[in-house]
Amino acid sequence: MAGVAGFLGSHLAALLLAQGHRVTVLDTMQTGHQENLRELAGHARFRFIRHDVCEAYEESPALDEVYNLACPASPQPDQADPVHTMLTNVLGAHKLLRLAARHDAHFLQASPSEVHGDTEQHPQQEDDRRHVSSTGPRACLDEGKRAAESLRFDNLRLGRVNARVVRSFNTYGPPMRADDGRIVSNFVCQALAGQKLTIHGSGEQTRSLGYVSDLIRSLVALMEMPVNPAAPINLGNPNEPSIREIAELVLRLTGSRSGLELHPLPVDDPRRRCPEMGRAEALLGWRPDLALEAGRRPGAWPPRCPARRGRGPPRRPGRRRGMSTD
Repeated sequence: MAGVAGFLGSHLAALLLAQGHRVTVLDTMQTGHQENLRELAGHARFRFIRHDVCEAYEESPALDEVYNLACPASPQPDQADPVHTMLTNVLGAHKLLRLAARHDAHFLQASPSEVHGDTEQHPQQEDDRRHVSSTGPRACLDEGKRAAESLRFDNLRLGRVNARVVRSFNTYGPPMRADDGRIVSNFVCQALAGQKLTIHGSGEQTRSLGYVSDLIRSLVALMEMPVNPAAPINLGNPNEPSIREIAELVLRLTGSRSGLELHPLPVDDPRRRCPEMGRAEALLGWRPDLALEAGRRPGAWPPRCPARRGRGPPRRPGRRRGMSTD
């Protein structure tokens, strides 16, 4: 798999090891963190290789599954080097697809909900044609992932790779960091530090927030399907709170007296996020297990914030073998 040192990759690697599989992972460590590898590094069936997926990887052992989670997934890191973000999405996907083809391995790509763009359709369906800017600051991720999806489905139609695509909506949980730019970690860390919670725009924009363990088990479920659905599958929580509601919930759960502070809305910020879950329910029998409030309770997973440091509870173990990039 590629991107193990990231938020999702570390969970997926732990899941695969817990299922008894050998896990070989690639990561540049450009946005990953060594701390995320601490519990994995000493495992006998875990092999870490520092490698950029934009370059071909020729020395791999036998593989039967390739998980591609490569690419920064939150605004600050993906826009810090937008050219590399675009190349990771497209060229990196091409290299990993060729790797999967050489080994006759199944391939799974985790795309973000950003591929839906700021669509008028609500909730967002997988077959929506979407409304995405190709020239804005978010295009390196949005358009990069859209192009990468085209590569995967072309490889599938040509019979080269058994490729599957998940579109994951906003995800939270350990080991999120204070500096990753995700909404939940931002709000929790600001509340614990006694700072005002930063809201961009009016706060009426909505988000779909799913807990990380729900997403990881769904990635594995899709990889294990005996028949390729030959279509992307949305995965997320169909509950749709507004950003203001999320901020108010964090204040209530932390007991913080911090207020809210409004800032201008970023360019191309989506107004609504809510996945249509019919395909996931029909094909995977999948619904999110963890209630929004229970999963976000700060005491359940202390974030790595300046105001409160420490490790959270043990991560829920994961499944199956593979390669991935976060």
